[in-house]
Amino acid sequence: MEWLQQDWVRASGALLLTVLLAVLTRTVLQRALAARMGGPQAKPISRLAFWVVAIGGSAGALRQVGFDLSVLLGAAGILTVAIGFASQTSASNLVSGLFLLAERPFQIGDAVRIGAISGEVLSVDLLSVKIRTFDNLFVRVPNETVMKAEIINLTRFPVRRFDLVLRLPPTPRLGELEALLMETLAKENVVLDEPPPQIIWLGTGERWIEVQVSAWASRQRFLELRSRVTVGVFMMLQREEIQAVPPASLGSAPAPKL
Repeated sequence: MEWLQQDWVRASGALLLTVLLAVLTRTVLQRALAARMGGPQAKPISRLAFWVVAIGGSAGALRQVGFDLSVLLGAAGILTVAIGFASQTSASNLVSGLFLLAERPFQIGDAVRIGAISGEVLSVDLLSVKIRTFDNLFVRVPNETVMKAEIINLTRFPVRRFDLVLRLPPTPRLGELEALLMETLAKENVVLDEPPPQIIWLGTGERWIEVQVSAWASRQRFLELRSRVTVGVFMMLQREEIQAVPPASLGSAPAPKL
């Protein structure tokens, strides 16, 4: 009876030590990963490490009291194989999630475009990425899908460029038109001086000339930039009585890109 009590004391001590070690592992790992990839991304990995240590230590504690784990491990093995066949997609999502957490193409709060889905990243978990679209819909994207898709981070860098491409009728006033376009951009305080705005002549056709108006703004004011530059340029063209070439008059040329 005394030896049984001693085994239970040792098992209880081992279990307590396991809990403390699991908590310590989770805390240290989360702090170390948070410094590199941010707190929200570090939580799933540290949580997984906690359960690995906790389950392993608990198995050792059960052995202290003479519990035969072979039957349990055998049943767990069979269950693992069955679950493995049934959850291959989940395993793929889990591995993809670990790659996403390590690579960090985006983080919580970033505006991204993943395939055909655009929105703000709400969370990056081990199995999926949660996104709130710009029209306020909730979308869950499996990590495997994210890894296979093209990822565009719209807010990774502090400034963004807007390109307005116009097709205009041929005119000998190219120099004057370029000056008018630059003057239009200079009137908009949302347009940054550095990098400077640009007017780029892209090409000509029989009945049109293509020009690109490019301007930069801080990422927080990008939508304002797009709206103000578009309105400003078309109002200037209207004042100068210059009309964009309608698609029907382009013949085989592609339609105007706005």
